[in-house]
Amino acid sequence: MKMTLEQKCALLSGKSVFQTREYKNLGIPAIWLSDGPHGLRKQAGASDHLGLNPSVEATCFPSAATIANSWDETLGEKVGEALGEETATLGVNVLLGPGLNMKRNPLCGRNFEYFSEDPYLAGKMAAAYIRGIQKNGVAACPKHFAVNDQETRRMASDSIVDERTLREIYLTGFEIAVKEGNPKCIMSSYNLINGTYANENEHLLSEILRKEWGFKGSVVTDWGGSNDHALGVKAGSTLEMPAPGGDSVRELIAAVKSGKIEESDVDARVNELLELIYSTGKAVKEATKNAVLKDGELNLPDDMKKKHHALACMAAAESMTLLKNNNGILPLKHNTKVAIIGDFAKNPRYQGAGSSMVNTTALDNLLDCMERSSVEVVGYAKGFDRLGQQDDAAVKKARELAKCAEITVLCLGLDEVQESEGLDRQMMKLRQNQISLLKALHRDGRKIVVVLSAGSSVETQWRSYCDAILYACLSGQAGARAVADALTGVINPSGKLAETWIEKYEDTPSLHHFAGKKRTVEYREGIYIGYRYYQKADIATAFPFGFGLSYTTFEYSDISVEADRVSFTVTNTGNAAGKEISQIYISAPGKMVFVPERELKGFVKTLLMPGESKRVTVSLDDKAFRYWNVKTNRWEQEGGVYKISVGRSSEDIVLSDEISLKGTTDKKPYDMGKLSHYESGNVQNVDKDEFAQLLGHEIPDGRPDISRNMTLGEMNHARSPLGWLIWAILTGMLNRSLKKGSPDLNLLFQLNMPLRGLAKMTSGMISMGMVDGIVLELKGFWFVGIIKVLVEFIKNIIQNRRLEKRLYNYK
Repeated sequence: MKMTLEQKCALLSGKSVFQTREYKNLGIPAIWLSDGPHGLRKQAGASDHLGLNPSVEATCFPSAATIANSWDETLGEKVGEALGEETATLGVNVLLGPGLNMKRNPLCGRNFEYFSEDPYLAGKMAAAYIRGIQKNGVAACPKHFAVNDQETRRMASDSIVDERTLREIYLTGFEIAVKEGNPKCIMSSYNLINGTYANENEHLLSEILRKEWGFKGSVVTDWGGSNDHALGVKAGSTLEMPAPGGDSVRELIAAVKSGKIEESDVDARVNELLELIYSTGKAVKEATKNAVLKDGELNLPDDMKKKHHALACMAAAESMTLLKNNNGILPLKHNTKVAIIGDFAKNPRYQGAGSSMVNTTALDNLLDCMERSSVEVVGYAKGFDRLGQQDDAAVKKARELAKCAEITVLCLGLDEVQESEGLDRQMMKLRQNQISLLKALHRDGRKIVVVLSAGSSVETQWRSYCDAILYACLSGQAGARAVADALTGVINPSGKLAETWIEKYEDTPSLHHFAGKKRTVEYREGIYIGYRYYQKADIATAFPFGFGLSYTTFEYSDISVEADRVSFTVTNTGNAAGKEISQIYISAPGKMVFVPERELKGFVKTLLMPGESKRVTVSLDDKAFRYWNVKTNRWEQEGGVYKISVGRSSEDIVLSDEISLKGTTDKKPYDMGKLSHYESGNVQNVDKDEFAQLLGHEIPDGRPDISRNMTLGEMNHARSPLGWLIWAILTGMLNRSLKKGSPDLNLLFQLNMPLRGLAKMTSGMISMGMVDGIVLELKGFWFVGIIKVLVEFIKNIIQNRRLEKRLYNYK
């Protein structure tokens, strides 16, 4: 039976929060999509996209930020495979992850979901996850495509970025993920890119993703991320989620009939979605036979829970990153008397907040794990209030306990309020009460090992007050076991930082252009993100990109360089078995175009026994020597001498050699005399004229306007007392929740949501015509606006009922 235009248009938007429409008479089943990037979040009962309602138990693996520190693609694929197995077993077709946006700024509230500040490392790890997930027949859905690097006004912000920076930094990770992972799905981001919403951006979705990269799968909107559904379909967006209702269907039909889009555009998207439905359906149907039915919900079998808990522990172990180890205080010797101090030891911080929150199958804590280890735990003290309130009694108990121990293990970190989807961090520092406790213990003469739990980098001016720092990141439900094993020498930490840790937030290149008051976000720093900036501008860092210590030592020798590979020898010169992450950096000539000092172009992790040497070869791919030329509008290779280096980190270069390569064009992309800050790398204070020169056009105005895309958090700029009142109520409620230490994620989402989101997130209850009435009211046409809302409300109810009857042949 042939589908009608109405049925096709209806298929391209969701039926419920996480489910697509089904047409039983046409043999088209519904499919399920679920978060998340480090563990499945399939909600039991009523669903919501922020994780506010309980979900079915699943394994909470270490976050992407954690596993990125392992630099281990094989590990990423294993974790992905386990995620895919749980996804299929619980009846879900599409897993919404991994996340691979760039860590442009350390205060992004969602950095814990992302891999790195470097697109090559992020892309390689994401591709590994995707391959693993899709081994089970389900679909991975990498996100958020693209340039979605802050939570503030994320649904309506406009990322203003030049084409070279877009290509080299913000799209390269996705390019690697698509070409090497071959995902069946990809999620478009909320934001605009240079004035056009990502979900309807033909340059992004059609020209780059589908034509250049050869992506054949489905593009899914972020939840509520569709602005103009018809333009999205035309540009290459397949499925609008969650459940916008009949208004969205009517919009699409009208667009076809008016000639705004072609029916062939709709057909192409329907074919993509049908491929996703049928290619995942069989595997899910088969896998659910292994599930355990409990209270009407599919649950994981016990043997799978145990197997994946062990894998989660192993993944965390491979990602443990040793940042400091004075006088070899770690690993702790057998029977050492240890005091365990810090709230995080008993109540672990192991995952981020928001839509990625997982209802764990089990949860280890460090106190229990240390009590079962080879050391003697003399006691536990909370030490501080994790939300920052000063507690003198807790400090006193901690100091008294530390007197009884040879070593104090102090568990510090960021709390749930500081790292969450929906809001960006307010500061890069730890809570002051934690630092004060550390200093007090130091004054008492204690030997202190800090275990740090945080999904992103923090300022560490306090590091001189402790003897060792073990960075656990957000290590998942089994991470505490891995931490205990690292502290006691059962494992040798081998992780290295996937992002730079700076001395202070004021050093970041995006300091003046992140989470500001304007609707536009100007990427004035250009390609100088992370270590690319700190090295070019000669900014000292606390811990450089790629840094990590070990309980053994490694030496490098005998480098050999060719255009497609680098070979060298690594030797374990210490007394313990260990794994070394060797990093390949390339320095371009930089004669025709401004370039960073060096860029990561390869890496390898090698296991070595004491005294063992291995000859290692790292391949160089098509991304090793390229840059994007804005004049030729293509990837080019600069002619000249390239320096190829092997490093322990981005700053600790141990071997290097040179190679001469021919260029591919003589066309210079820039007038370098007009881009002096970019040539020098001192990009923190680029003025608007120089940024406009880089962009190739004027910088757009970032002031809010009263339209469908005004956010609820901007209604204080409206001309309506009702709008002012709603804004005051919502912001007041949010501020009270923040003061209590439990941010209301629903309120955060609402304040960042544009008015059009009311029509996209209410399952058809509100139409876009009603939104237009609200806009009129906010513009000051109070009576006219309210009347329009009422009229459109009645019309929407009638039209939705008629549509549902036609779609499903109801009488």
